[in-house]
Amino acid sequence: MKKEMSYLMNGVETPRIVFRTINVKDTDEWLPFFEDPASFQYWKGAREKPAVECENWYVKQFKRLTENRGGMNALIEKATGKLIGHAGLLVQTVDGLVELEVAYSLLSNFREKGFASEAARKCKEYAFDKELAPSLISIISFTNAPSANVAIKNGMRIEKQTVYNENEVNIFRIHRSKYIPNKTT
Repeated sequence: MKKEMSYLMNGVETPRIVFRTINVKDTDEWLPFFEDPASFQYWKGAREKPAVECENWYVKQFKRLTENRGGMNALIEKATGKLIGHAGLLVQTVDGLVELEVAYSLLSNFREKGFASEAARKCKEYAFDKELAPSLISIISFTNAPSANVAIKNGMRIEKQTVYNENEVNIFRIHRSKYIPNKTT
């Protein structure tokens, strides 16, 4: 993986989404994600109050940025200018290996509308076009069929099963050698 801060996608666009750098002003719009139990139905772990979880999430994202470990981008719907979720390229360590992950999360009212697939596809294109890594992964809980479907639509296949942050997960992967550039998005 390249070591410079080239993981952020500020200003990148898809037909319906603009990627932009996160900022603390996003907190109020992102809080409903943490208030929605469905956001965590597939992931084990202790939970704080939603406001604390949301604040901690942003602290973690800003720390990633300062440590050059990638980060989530705010996803802004072009039609409304609203924050619909986050997606990005995250440097992760899985089973002792440093990997580049395509990650995505959406507010509940924007799920099942193709936004996650659109954002994930653009993350993959960006990473491979910039030659950031020879392959990309997505870390997805065994039970999270919606996210697994996004990974599959993104050309990824299950490579292995493992435990990540105390959760049983599938590691989906796509290699750059299997990537066919799509210049229309």
